[in-house]
Amino acid sequence: MTMSFNEKRESGILESVATGPDGPVRLRWYRPMSSQARVPAPTLVWAHGGGFFAGGIDQPEAHDVARALSDRGITVVTVDYRLAPPPGLNWAFRGRTRSRARFPLPMEDLLTALRHVGRQTDGGLILGGASAGACLAASTAFRAVGMDLDLRGAIFAYGFFHAVHPWAPEIQRRVRGHRRLTHSRWVLNALNRNYAGSEVALRDRLAFPGGHDLSGFPSSLMINADNDVMRASGDQFAAELRGARVDVEHHILHGSCHAFLNQPRLDDFKSAIELMASWCLGRPTTPPTSQYLSS
Repeated sequence: MTMSFNEKRESGILESVATGPDGPVRLRWYRPMSSQARVPAPTLVWAHGGGFFAGGIDQPEAHDVARALSDRGITVVTVDYRLAPPPGLNWAFRGRTRSRARFPLPMEDLLTALRHVGRQTDGGLILGGASAGACLAASTAFRAVGMDLDLRGAIFAYGFFHAVHPWAPEIQRRVRGHRRLTHSRWVLNALNRNYAGSEVALRDRLAFPGGHDLSGFPSSLMINADNDVMRASGDQFAAELRGARVDVEHHILHGSCHAFLNQPRLDDFKSAIELMASWCLGRPTTPPTSQYLSS
């Protein structure tokens, strides 16, 4: 998707740049039209997925999600954080204008965005993301604990949170098609190591918060895909949050597969958007009657 400045402005979409200690971070703002902004709500700062090394703010997981939520009265800011180099191809990106970066710089980009948005808006902040973006959002939320930020909550869609993906044979057996290979634990663990860059960083709680003390973590909404290898990490993280006495609402969309937010025509996309919008607006998150959700 490529839009001119005028097209963005007319549709309530504007771009800005946040300046942080590690350089500029591109942001895209999705503001509700005046007729839609009936109820004051926190601003959602959102991170796309892509295994830490792929994706961007033009993909449906960012653009369509933000558009759908702004249509429901929520301001959303998507973050063009730095991506890690593709595994084994670090040399191919040397000298590029926008450098690729491993932990902790993508997380710091998200923190820069959070600080910038917090200065520009009232009503508090919610931090969220999908897949690898959920991991980055969780890390950033962890990093923000104790900071002077009005962070009121976090939203995670089919995320993973552990340096080593938990083994769940009953989930693995249900995953079918190409994602059985591309999302195998071996591949996912390799992507985690690529993002971390070292064994020391891999064990850092700010790289992968799962398995660490989560005291002080903000209240969270978790929406996991049913037939998804990463669900094992998401389910475990939800249990860890509860163990740390964090207010967490955990849903599993029955029959759904990973990355459903990248497919706006799916009922799973619509169900997740309704859950996210209701949660951001402080309304009861009633499961859609057309689809069973477990929590």
